[in-house]
Amino acid sequence: MADGSAFAAGDALALLDWKHQVSDLYAAVRAERDPRVAWRRWRDARDALFRDHPASPLPVEARARFGGCSYFEYEPSFRVVGDVIDTGPLAAELAASTGGSFRFARVGIVRFVLQGEARELELTWNEGYGGGLLLAFRDGTSGEATYGGGRYLLDTVKGSELGFDRDRRTLILDFNFAYNPSCSYDPRWACPLAPPANTLPVDVTAGERLMRP
Repeated sequence: MADGSAFAAGDALALLDWKHQVSDLYAAVRAERDPRVAWRRWRDARDALFRDHPASPLPVEARARFGGCSYFEYEPSFRVVGDVIDTGPLAAELAASTGGSFRFARVGIVRFVLQGEARELELTWNEGYGGGLLLAFRDGTSGEATYGGGRYLLDTVKGSELGFDRDRRTLILDFNFAYNPSCSYDPRWACPLAPPANTLPVDVTAGERLMRP
């Protein structure tokens, strides 16, 4: 949390359990051969975590009335495989939702074809202890149907990744699994936002939408 609230060992254990459950969920997603079945399982598990887990990004007072996250319908054309290209490490400060910035490094780009057009997104590495790969993006829905600061496809600090081939240097990018960061539910959470270069000039009508009151 970013508001100076007391943070104790019990809170740390709750967050650790959250990360374990998210990591286990993505392992199950990768093991499922049918992406649509995996997506439904992902949705159901996320809803349960948001409603019941003590580390839920939802404010405590909102959990009892939580009816589930909102999503676009599954669209197979938004599942692609991208080629990972090295660019060399380049320092990159990602804006934080609470102001200020987080230390990241741009380590490469991923190139792919989406809706018949060649696209690319930056891959950034968390410079904090232990590191972690983040792929956050904005698109034509950002600030309207989805969170204005962008959505996440990969966040390996939490185990959120859909699969890769190390030898072929490819990543699975399934935008149906794009999700809003924790700060979209409660501004007390501090989240890195998508870098300006990661703005897709299309409406990615897949993945998580904003919850409406």
